[in-house]
Amino acid sequence: MASFFGRFTSHSHSNSNAPSAPSAPSPPPAPETHDQGQSHGTAAQYYSEQQRPRPYGSDYGGVSSYGSYGFPPGTSPEVIRSFQMVDRDGSGFIDENELQQALSSGYQRFSLRTVRLLIFLFRNPVDSTRMGPNEFAAIWSCLGQWRATFERYDRDRSGKIDALEMRDALYGLGYAVPSSVLQLLSSLYDDHCGGRVEYNFDSFVECGMIVKGLTEKFKEKDRNYTGSATLTYEDFMSTILPFLVSYS
Repeated sequence: MASFFGRFTSHSHSNSNAPSAPSAPSPPPAPETHDQGQSHGTAAQYYSEQQRPRPYGSDYGGVSSYGSYGFPPGTSPEVIRSFQMVDRDGSGFIDENELQQALSSGYQRFSLRTVRLLIFLFRNPVDSTRMGPNEFAAIWSCLGQWRATFERYDRDRSGKIDALEMRDALYGLGYAVPSSVLQLLSSLYDDHCGGRVEYNFDSFVECGMIVKGLTEKFKEKDRNYTGSATLTYEDFMSTILPFLVSYS
């Protein structure tokens, strides 16, 4: 992962173009499939044309704060039951292994690398290494929407999507990701045997969460949604390093 971000940073500079859009909107109609390498939108603006971006943090209300160990009103009993089954000490928090177990019961087995990224992006203010009910409910809801998007682009029902389908699926979530960034993401899963890179749901979520997290941080500097921002060296390092640490 560190090598991936090393390659990512080498493509970055003070004035950067980046995608930006709501993190997990209801799945829109499937976009047309475009030729490989063709970018969506204009060269000066990589934001998805489907929706105008909302302010940073609006999708999940920012960092949650809940006082008691209760779930948000209207939380599905299935979500509550999945959390309680792995919260064996009744503390109201679950660690990365317990989150991995809980999500595996509802979706598929996620790698610890993806689970750690989820904990980092949906972290709570009480204990950044563990997850409470509000964060768990937000993750479950987000993954449900992402799963629906993944299945729409997994047209042969193989449980995997290729690079073109990955591009269109991310666009369906609201992220118009440049081809150069997609190539960097695909390098995470390239076995260097000459075969085609494919993504299962775990790797789709990992790639999507990397894009989501970095996009939301970029939006803090690009408040006018122009696709361009000026970052200081400190800002840039503060954006990238937390992702590296979350994978350690």
